[in-house]
Amino acid sequence: MKQHIVIVEDELALAENYRDLLVSQGYRVTIYTSAITAKEALETQWPDLAILDIGLGDDAEAGFTLCRDLRSQQPLLPIVFLSARDSEIDIISGLRLGADDYLTKTISQPQLLARITALLRRVSALRAPETSEQVLRRGALALNTERLTVHWQTQAIEVTYTEFCMLHALVRHPGHIKTRSQLMDAANVVLDDSTITSHIRRIRRKFEAQDAKFEHIQTAYGVGYRWKPEG
Repeated sequence: MKQHIVIVEDELALAENYRDLLVSQGYRVTIYTSAITAKEALETQWPDLAILDIGLGDDAEAGFTLCRDLRSQQPLLPIVFLSARDSEIDIISGLRLGADDYLTKTISQPQLLARITALLRRVSALRAPETSEQVLRRGALALNTERLTVHWQTQAIEVTYTEFCMLHALVRHPGHIKTRSQLMDAANVVLDDSTITSHIRRIRRKFEAQDAKFEHIQTAYGVGYRWKPEG
């Protein structure tokens, strides 16, 4: 079955260009020109990946709102912003709302396809049959590498796939520094340093929301990050 990609873009001609590109690579594509129609349709059938513009119609922030709604309902749905807006504020806002990637419309077609392919590999991995449960434990932390779930002090923490991959890379070898490049490789995505920093900050905030004393993700300034061992 072809993987299904949804494009939410109010410039129909542009959306159709993206659709034709993706269809040529074997994907099934559906276009929505408004956040409202996209949200209504996605409540009954979830795609394998969603590509969102930020400004839709008269609402300059509609894509952000849609991202937040989709993420709250589907924690592991790959979400990509594809926007003409390239300010750091917009990029950070998109990632904080749960997007897995933020691309600008100046991106080349080969790069766009590479980023989408990398994200969709995760969908295939997630749906692959598993033979046994694997839980990685580090003190109060438990990562289920089959179900892609995170628990801290027995309480569930909702993370995106990108966040899970980065967290897993840190936790596997406590005390060892993981560079931003290594975290990017672990998540199988191409991100710049500021984007990786935003992901790490968001992971920290999720733990701190449950445990104000959480301090296990440490910054190695100028290098990367490490998971602080217990004790």
